[in-house]
Amino acid sequence: MDKPYDNRAWLLVLPVLAIVAFSAVIPLMTVVNYSVQDTFGNNQFFWNGTGWFRELLDPSSDLGGRVRDSLWRNLLFSAIILAIEVPLGIAVALAMPREGWKVAATLVLMAMPLLVPWNVVGTIWQVFARGDIGLLGYTINRLGIDYNYVADPLAAWITIIAMDVWHWTSLVALLCYAGLKSIPDAYYQAARIDGASRWAVFRFIQLPKMRRVLIIAVLLRFMDSFMIYTEPFVVTGGGPGNSTTFLSIELVKLALGQFDLGKAAAMSIVYNLIILAVCWVFYTVMTNLDVERRRPPADG
Repeated sequence: MDKPYDNRAWLLVLPVLAIVAFSAVIPLMTVVNYSVQDTFGNNQFFWNGTGWFRELLDPSSDLGGRVRDSLWRNLLFSAIILAIEVPLGIAVALAMPREGWKVAATLVLMAMPLLVPWNVVGTIWQVFARGDIGLLGYTINRLGIDYNYVADPLAAWITIIAMDVWHWTSLVALLCYAGLKSIPDAYYQAARIDGASRWAVFRFIQLPKMRRVLIIAVLLRFMDSFMIYTEPFVVTGGGPGNSTTFLSIELVKLALGQFDLGKAAAMSIVYNLIILAVCWVFYTVMTNLDVERRRPPADG
């Protein structure tokens, strides 16, 4: 005879559900509500349907053009960040010690940039890259290179990319290091017996074992880089001009600068859907590649 189930344990989940509803579901429904309405102040709202979404997705409109340009900046920034931080993180993880007191010291040093708040990172690099008092900017200018991230869009991009690489490469390195530590010593012993080269060990042993943590690293870094706001806002304010105005900065300007809640709500929904869609594509492609590599070759 089967034992009866005791469903009273579900009561323990109710506080978590209440917190999620209060912190996520209710704000989301509020944003959805604002996205289909317009307001002229005095807390009076008027039905607008999909009007904000049509204007948002129309490149010929002022709002649509700004969103399109900001979206391309976001995609370019995320692509550059992934192209730099993932290989660099793997290289750092491979160079990290595997045993002894150096392990703890290295882990602490690698974790230190991750502990710095985002606004503090922006302030550090805002001063660090200045041409008059900043060590980086002053040194570059002394070398004869005209470097001014406030006036030159290329210098602004280089500064923001260097800042993000300094701040977040440690995350990729620590994740890859965890994957490397999980590889049994028997794999390396077998490779030494077979006379495998260093490249062969990395390609056929270390990289396949790091693939799962690399999926996590790529997804985390894409989401973080695509949603970046605080650091570029503190350093450049979205300038020079609009050269570093990403979707997040455009959204804040729309919501808090112009107080246009309907357009801002519609833009935030589209922004969120873009992130979810690209993350799903990343995850699907990388997991399918993993399945294809694990599939045994067909006989014949």
